[in-house]
Amino acid sequence: MTSSKTGTAPKVTKAVKAPKVPKGESHLALVRRARRINRELAEVYPYAHPELDFRNPFELLVATVLSAQTTDLRVNQTTPALFAAYPTPEDMAAAVPEEMEELIRPTGFFRAKTKSLLGLSATLRDDFGGEVPGRLDDLVKLPGVGRKTANVVLGNAFGVPGITVDTHFGRLVRRWKWTDEEDPVKVEAVIADIFPKSEWTMLSHRVIFHGRRICHSRKPACGACPIAPLCPSYGEGETDPEKARKLLKYEMGGYPGQRLSPPPDFPGKPAPALGAV
Repeated sequence: MTSSKTGTAPKVTKAVKAPKVPKGESHLALVRRARRINRELAEVYPYAHPELDFRNPFELLVATVLSAQTTDLRVNQTTPALFAAYPTPEDMAAAVPEEMEELIRPTGFFRAKTKSLLGLSATLRDDFGGEVPGRLDDLVKLPGVGRKTANVVLGNAFGVPGITVDTHFGRLVRRWKWTDEEDPVKVEAVIADIFPKSEWTMLSHRVIFHGRRICHSRKPACGACPIAPLCPSYGEGETDPEKARKLLKYEMGGYPGQRLSPPPDFPGKPAPALGAV
């Protein structure tokens, strides 16, 4: 298996025959298969990270709420002006709704998101002393915050292990036959039973990275996938290596990532600011 630590496309030089996953695969066999895929992904994406720009738990919480139904790139292009205007929960809770709506308009659904941000900021101010809580039970009580958002915040701002079941994560774990569950809460429970808690946060990053860069929803780049020999759904996408390579996104395809301020070890290019040519 070839790693891609420099951000170049993984090398898959010929078509790969999909492995057969027995219908009666035991739980132990599934666990071994899933953990091997995770180890391979760790080699391909040693720099995997949250793709939202943030400097503190409050910024990550707000950015994650804004990320619903839009890209992390669009959120990252929008939040600099938002946080310049409202750097704390107290500031944001006192915002004029119409002014906030204009700032976050690029992320879509800006009226509903403004309502959530005003509500969660007021709750942080009134019930938590202006600080983002570090407990799941407290986070999910905030307006606009569900388990997915809470796990993102816990895992990346507080170091508390969590599994982030977004659309990419759910799609890939079903393609890999780790589960056939559709409900995110049930998916989370199944995956939590397969992996040790210490792996939950980084597993989420790796799977989401892979879903965004190679294992796309409509046309996965099977022929350029470094875990093709382990994937029971190999062949759903383009299997020709050269054609598949042209489907790669972000740093795998030589393009900017989604963060304007990526981590120092990120091998790709920073994303452009909003309105940049």
